[in-house]
Amino acid sequence: MLFFVALKMLPVVRQRGACCDLPEVDPRWAERASELMKALADPTRLTMLASLWKARAPICICDFTAGMDLSQPTISHHVAKLKEAGLVESEKRGIWVYYSLRADLPVDTRRLLAHLIAS
Repeated sequence: MLFFVALKMLPVVRQRGACCDLPEVDPRWAERASELMKALADPTRLTMLASLWKARAPICICDFTAGMDLSQPTISHHVAKLKEAGLVESEKRGIWVYYSLRADLPVDTRRLLAHLIAS
């Protein structure tokens, strides 16, 4: 015994990507925000930033190595990430390098850091 089922073609109501446009997002903003978040996504770097935020003067790399019980290469790696993200600047004094938050941090970055560090 054979049964035949009639198939009814339903109209396509929505096609992928044709429903509505996404709101515009500046890709440069997304790239900058992503780099900032990557730099902040590490407990060591967050600790270093909080220290720099609270410090009254630049902090020597030797103080980071002693205070965080990490090797100089490890601290240098983390500082390099913070510098790449545009968060810190350095000043060489004799054989030591001193770090501070960049004086010209964007307002939104300062606000984010203030919120993170105040917690």
